[in-house]
Amino acid sequence: MMAEAAHRLGVKLIPLDPEGKASPAGQVAELAVEGSFRDPEKINELASLCDILTMEIEHVNCEILEELEGRGVRVEPSSRTVRTIQDKYLQKQHMVESGIAVGDFMDTPTEQDVAKAGERWGYPLMLKAKKLAYDGRGNAVVKDAAGVSEAFAKLGGKDLYAEKWVPFTKEVAIMVVRSDGGETAAYPLVDAVQLDSICHTTLAPADVGAALAEQASALASKAVASLWGAGIFGVEMFLTPEGDVLLNEVAPRPHNTGHYTYEACECDQFENHLRAILGLPLGGTRLRVGASMMLNVLGNGDMAETKALMSKALAIPGAALHWYGKAEARKGRKMAHITFCADTMEELRARVAPYGLLQDGAPQQHSTALVGIIMGSDSDLPTMKAAADALERFGVPYELTIVSAHRTPARLVTYSQTAAARGLRVIIAGAGGAAHLPGMCAAMTPLPVIGVPVKTSTLSGVDSLHSIVQMPRGVPVATVAIGNAMNAGLLAVRMLGMADAKLLSQMADFMGEQEQEVLAKAEAMEASGWKAYLAAKSNQSTTVGI
Repeated sequence: MMAEAAHRLGVKLIPLDPEGKASPAGQVAELAVEGSFRDPEKINELASLCDILTMEIEHVNCEILEELEGRGVRVEPSSRTVRTIQDKYLQKQHMVESGIAVGDFMDTPTEQDVAKAGERWGYPLMLKAKKLAYDGRGNAVVKDAAGVSEAFAKLGGKDLYAEKWVPFTKEVAIMVVRSDGGETAAYPLVDAVQLDSICHTTLAPADVGAALAEQASALASKAVASLWGAGIFGVEMFLTPEGDVLLNEVAPRPHNTGHYTYEACECDQFENHLRAILGLPLGGTRLRVGASMMLNVLGNGDMAETKALMSKALAIPGAALHWYGKAEARKGRKMAHITFCADTMEELRARVAPYGLLQDGAPQQHSTALVGIIMGSDSDLPTMKAAADALERFGVPYELTIVSAHRTPARLVTYSQTAAARGLRVIIAGAGGAAHLPGMCAAMTPLPVIGVPVKTSTLSGVDSLHSIVQMPRGVPVATVAIGNAMNAGLLAVRMLGMADAKLLSQMADFMGEQEQEVLAKAEAMEASGWKAYLAAKSNQSTTVGI
């Protein structure tokens, strides 16, 4: 796609690739060099044909790039940046020295050092190879102390480091372009969903608050500004439950999380990369559509099956396919991507939902909670557990905790104001007596809040009900019957089902089951007569099973 952008700009681009003219870029470019991008001879050959060397993968031969720079050849971004990024441990050190927030990490040259990391942070932790680690390769999760040796051996037993497990609420990413004069411009923040450690989908703009989006953009821009040379950079970050933003890693090149820019932004990442290294004015980075989604298409070993997904996706209005032209659909190989654009996020979700393609590309595979269940006291748990049971029945991930409006007001503020950024879509709040929790939560979050009046010993929950339903105009709270947390869970499922065809189908099945249950009871009563039916029910209710 960079070759296509070069053609639009009237620039001659020559790729170096093991497949030469048969490579994706080689099929578009006028000339291609066939060979490894780690082969000094081939890199020298490429340099002799070009004015500037750049890259679409960072795992290149840095030594020869440094040598070429010493001879006056322009390399963008600089070989110094590439060397820093290639070594993930060195990259982390650089970011810390530059004042960039990252998760805790430590060097682990021996198994004993990995064990020390576990003692320091607890388990699980992530063990990583310092170099050549990407798309899940070179990573190992150490679940407990017993797993240290296995993980250490799996990764080769050398040049490893450990990262403290980050309990993130979601992964986000942003593309930042840097000109040859050091000017930076950031694209919109996107939600990034990984499956098997490979970018699966992105959704732009990210579903976070404006303050968090600005914080993430500033962090990414600062990280890119700390590096050397021009070009486009992909910056991946974590959002934590506390509302913090932590940098995960930087890629000094066009990135999967920026593919959506081709249709969705004023200037796509590939053209802006070329503009940056050529010293041309940077293109606009703003969205020119209301919402956009990108779906990565991976090979599954069969070319026909791989292409079947594309045919399905192209039936969706606003879809655009980018096929890379690779000859073999090897399992896990990136074969293409598809972007979807719409005027609004609601319209985008409505378009892709019937095809089973939501934000994460596959319904019911969310990695974070979609529903938050909160209550003012643990005494409310016997009531509120019914909401959790309902969500579990439909496979909806949720979080459940205690947040008291009166005893922990600061916790309530933090929970409510960060809920959307943490990935929640609906909040269920149970409260008794004064029952201020649902209303105060609704006043501080744009998410829908469902109130559950909890039955009290004094007024049997009528006080709770009146408190929750009497919300002032402009601050809505959906309220269910006293003690009926099950309905709160079911209502949350219906809300989520507006953008998830699978949940809607499950809800329809649930309704059908209820209908059949009632019809079966009616048939039994009509067959036996109401007196016999009632007697049978009375016997059932007094039977004790041991």
